[in-house]
Amino acid sequence: MAATAPLYLVLPGYQGSGPGHWQTRWERERPDRFHRVEQADWDHPLVGDWVAALDAAVTAAGRPVVLVAHSLGCVTVAHWAGGAPASAASVTGALLVAPADIDTAEVPELVNFRPVPQRPLPFPSTVVSGSDDPWCTPDRARAFAAAWGAHFVDLGPYGHINADSGLGSWPAGRALLADLGEPGRAVQA
Repeated sequence: MAATAPLYLVLPGYQGSGPGHWQTRWERERPDRFHRVEQADWDHPLVGDWVAALDAAVTAAGRPVVLVAHSLGCVTVAHWAGGAPASAASVTGALLVAPADIDTAEVPELVNFRPVPQRPLPFPSTVVSGSDDPWCTPDRARAFAAAWGAHFVDLGPYGHINADSGLGSWPAGRALLADLGEPGRAVQA
C-alpha cells in the first residue's frame, strides 16, 4: 500500500460501537485501513478527552486521514475541528453518520458536549441521517450539515444508523465514503 493511502479513523459514539455495528464490521474487514480512535471512557465521555484522543490519532497517523464518525463521534469531530488544530490539515474528508443532537438529549453524561459546534469544517464532509433517528430530527441533521458545510444525505427510515438498523456491513455507506466530496449522488441503503 502506498504511504499516501488514507487511513480511516473510526470514531464511535457514546458507549462505543458493538460487534454488529457497521463501524466495527468495517474495522474487521479492513484492519489495515480502518483504525478505531479509542476513548478512555465510552460510558462517561468528556469532550476534552475525546477531542484530545482524536487529535492524537490524527497526528500519529503520519499520512492523510479520513474520519468515519457516528453519533457523538460526529459532535467530537465538530468540537475538534472548531479548535483549528494544525493536524486538521491532514484530514481529507469526514463521513459523519447520525449526528446526535446533544443540545436536546437529556443524558447527563453528554451535557459536557453542549453546545454542538455550528462552524464550517475545514475539510469535505458528508452528513448522513435517518429520517426517524430518535437522537436527531431530520431538520436538525440538515442544520448541522449546513453549518458544517457538509453534503447532506437522508438515508430514510433507518433509525440511528447503527446495528439495530439492519444494515450489516452497510455497502451504501462504503459508497458514500468512496464518493466523499462529490455531492449530488443518490445512494440507496
